[in-house]
Amino acid sequence: MPATSPAGLSRRGFLAAGGGLSLAAAFGLSACGGSSTAGSGKSADTLALLLPGDAPKGWDAVLAKVNDKLKNDLGFTIAPQFIAWSNYQQQSLLKFTAGENFDTALQARWLNMVQLVASKSLVPVGELIAKYPNLSKNLDPQLLEQNKWKGKLYGIPQVNSAARFHHFSLRQDLADKLGFGDITSFDQLEKYWYDVKQKQKITPVGVSSNMPKLLVAFAPVGWLNQHDWENPHVSVQSFSGGSFPFYLAQDGKSTGSAHPIPFWEAPGVVDALRKVRQYYLDGIINKDALNVDSSTIQSQFEAGRIATRWAMTDGLSSQSLAPLRKAVPSAQLANVVPLRGGKDAKPNQTFQADNFVVLNVKGQSNERAMQLEDWVSIKENHDLLSYGIEGTDWKPVGTDKFEQLTGYGFPGYALCWRQKLELKIKDITPTENAWFEWAQNYANFTLDPYASFVPDVTPVKRQDSQVAAAMTQYGNPLWIGAVDVDKGLDTLKKAVDKAGLADLQAEMDKQANAYLKGQ
Repeated sequence: MPATSPAGLSRRGFLAAGGGLSLAAAFGLSACGGSSTAGSGKSADTLALLLPGDAPKGWDAVLAKVNDKLKNDLGFTIAPQFIAWSNYQQQSLLKFTAGENFDTALQARWLNMVQLVASKSLVPVGELIAKYPNLSKNLDPQLLEQNKWKGKLYGIPQVNSAARFHHFSLRQDLADKLGFGDITSFDQLEKYWYDVKQKQKITPVGVSSNMPKLLVAFAPVGWLNQHDWENPHVSVQSFSGGSFPFYLAQDGKSTGSAHPIPFWEAPGVVDALRKVRQYYLDGIINKDALNVDSSTIQSQFEAGRIATRWAMTDGLSSQSLAPLRKAVPSAQLANVVPLRGGKDAKPNQTFQADNFVVLNVKGQSNERAMQLEDWVSIKENHDLLSYGIEGTDWKPVGTDKFEQLTGYGFPGYALCWRQKLELKIKDITPTENAWFEWAQNYANFTLDPYASFVPDVTPVKRQDSQVAAAMTQYGNPLWIGAVDVDKGLDTLKKAVDKAGLADLQAEMDKQANAYLKGQ
């Protein structure tokens, strides 16, 4: 999820195009769901792309250069359609169900990917990637393997690190002022929050309406779940993004039983709920957490009104330092990952991508959509789209960083994130740089026993929808501490039992055990 978050014919581009075309011809693109004019009979000279958010500043100039180079290299252009984040999930789904012939879109399990796979709206790309040399050399084999669903890959993973690991971005200047220095444990983190509340008179922790479930029941750690930070080996699965979280047995591979249990039965969860409730009552968490969005929390953090906010190991949270210093010139930022054992903790990871570029089976040209993904895997093209026009929008700093010169900001995770090609921002803080580099290495993590398990909601679709509605109504206030834990949990249990929790649990047990059997 976003936390946060590319002139003349080049020889490499020409070779990529030639390779893609010849291989496509050889394979007839049968797996692509259509030919270059599939579904519409229209010319495939311009690909239609769905991207989230607003068009970046300076977009027209960058797009013109991208299209000039694309036309020369591959013979087509692109016409991205930006859709506001607030509407993206609904509008992109509607465009798929209406049969529109756009070519690529950002998708994810936290968007509509489960539904789109079930409705056969996406082109399986696993057999195609190897045919595109620039794309395939930039995607780690483990990344591809762990992102398959029942043996099929339904999108091109967009990642800038091996692992996605959420954590905390906080005001280090306040930590120094309050006598903490480096914060490495959850106990220190909690004391920092209470001292900030008492002595600095600003909100210690900013929580948004996008976050409720990940606060407590999330894999491998709930954001505010101290037990998980000290025991980061948890597998959590649900049938859909907003549905009920089940914890799965860590010894399932040896016993053959996943033994899914409701989240409240997992060690540390009820304690975490009580602690979050206390944070809410004590004003550690903002009281409007159920209504405020993540952009507002970011703005408040950058205005100096919040001391801690959510971060991901994508190297992007340091971007808040420059705007924060306009409000607080002495401000410093640090990324805190309070794992017991620090960087040697080896927490669980599924290595599943948060974002995918998916191909619409009704797109004008699935072949050219793959060529585009190959083209943006060439550094020159990747940098143009990702960072804008060199010398105008950005300039390189050393070999692995860049300085942004304008407000250009492209959602690379929706089209062109490649771990091996991404540059770090010039002002990345030392702590974020260290944890970002840690997250680049697959060896720093324990492969989750259910890494590529994606439950199929089809057999329990009705029950899942009803339980998801109950979770929104009764679970979200519980997650963020807005209701008494005992009363809130009792109310939630009754609601999800009535909605069909037993059916979900039985189906999760059946599917997870079948997954283990196939390992």
